[in-house]
Order: sequence, then structure tokens, then C-alpha cells
Amino acid sequence: MKNDTITPEFDAIDRKIIELLLVDARMSVTDIAERVNLSATPCARRIKQLEQSGIITGYHAATNPQKLGYSLAVFIAVGMDKHTAERFEQFEDKIKSFDEVVSCSIVTGRSEDYLIKVLVRDMAHYEEFLLHRLNRIEGVSHVHTSFELREVFSRSAV
Repeated sequence: MKNDTITPEFDAIDRKIIELLLVDARMSVTDIAERVNLSATPCARRIKQLEQSGIITGYHAATNPQKLGYSLAVFIAVGMDKHTAERFEQFEDKIKSFDEVVSCSIVTGRSEDYLIKVLVRDMAHYEEFLLHRLNRIEGVSHVHTSFELREVFSRSAV
């Protein structure tokens, strides 16, 4: 079972290891160890513990959506007709199947229930996504769209 809180053993060295991996997940254990003033074996052991505790959940390649043809980022607030566990589970299962959706969160403080971020090629692609897929999910009662003008920055939590 994964631990949901920071373990007592988590310290400044672990934090530095995470910071280094967030910048370059392909950095070698030897390079990480050198930067945190450890030898390779204890550094590798710490990385393994961070993975096993669920603090490090994976390693990912960062991509440039524009160079892949996805020039339009869209935030869509989605309101549901019913607030039941079954309705939310159904929506969440369906929204996960759309490749264009890069994040989905349940939110408070507005009339909508979810905030999703979608990457599409252009307005025609967005229209197809909205009218033929998102709005056809059972329970979606209304949507509010905001287009991203420019991403100022994005980072993983430390």
C-alpha cells in the first residue's frame, strides 16, 4: 500500500533528488549522487524508496504540443446534471478515453463540477471534440470554454 503522506525519513537530500529528476528525469544515479554529496549506492537506494513510497510516481518525456500539431489549448469547465458517485464515475471513465484531454480536476467555487484542459489542432478540431464527444457524455449539462492565450509556466509540484 502506498503512503499518502511524506515519510519521516524524507529530508533535504530527498527533496534535492526530486528537484534534479524534475529537471532531467534521465539524469544518471551517479550524476545525482554527485550533486547531493552521496555515493551512488545510497543515492540509488533513496530513489528506490521515493518510488516505493509513492512520492515519485513515474518518469515522463516532456513534449512541445505546438510542434506535434496541437496549437490550441482549451480550458473547459463542465457542469453535471446529477451529483452522484455513479454519474461522476461514468464521466471520469469516459473523459479519460479522449486523447485530447491532458488533465481533469473536480473543482469548487463555480457552478461547474470539473475543469479539464484539452489540446487540439485548431478550432475545427475543438468543435468536433465539443459537439461530437464531450457534449455527448451522459450527464453533461453545460460547458464553459476559455482559450489559453499563452502558458506562462508549468511545473510539477515539489
